[in-house]
Amino acid sequence: MDYSRIIEELKQASLFDLYRLNVAILHQLEDPQRLREIKRNLRPGQIVSYFDSTENRLIEAEVLKLKRTRLLVKNTHDKKLWTIPFYWVNLAQVDTDIALSSKTGIKKSQLKVGDRVGFEDKHNNDVYGEVIRLNQKTATLVTDDNVKWRVSYGFLYFVIDGEPGHPNLLEGQVLDVK
Repeated sequence: MDYSRIIEELKQASLFDLYRLNVAILHQLEDPQRLREIKRNLRPGQIVSYFDSTENRLIEAEVLKLKRTRLLVKNTHDKKLWTIPFYWVNLAQVDTDIALSSKTGIKKSQLKVGDRVGFEDKHNNDVYGEVIRLNQKTATLVTDDNVKWRVSYGFLYFVIDGEPGHPNLLEGQVLDVK
């Protein structure tokens, strides 16, 4: 499913249209037959990925226990335990990234915790960091020198990670210097 295309289409919808779709989607998410199908494909000890809406990214976890409507998992990166709805699990390994065409800045839906981004501060200096939290109107990021910033999504741009200060790096190519 092309989420980017769907989001573009939904921009034309009224708030009532979005609400009505939300209700219909919630009914589908709670459909017992769909939940049984997911449950049949899960086993304790299985490694799965689930979509965390607060971080806007997939999280890898180990299945610990299947409950009636939820799933107990342990995240592989921080070992925290979570009880999540079955429909959060990405069994089909779907690409969850949303790429929207935007003339200015980044949309919240495009950004996820862990992304490298940059922005210009009030002195027109480029500042680079890693996103650590997605807020309602801003992203919180931390720079390499451990300074935290809250920046409006409209001021951010993606940064392709490279080795900072690499003397033989020029426009994405490593120069052969002998």
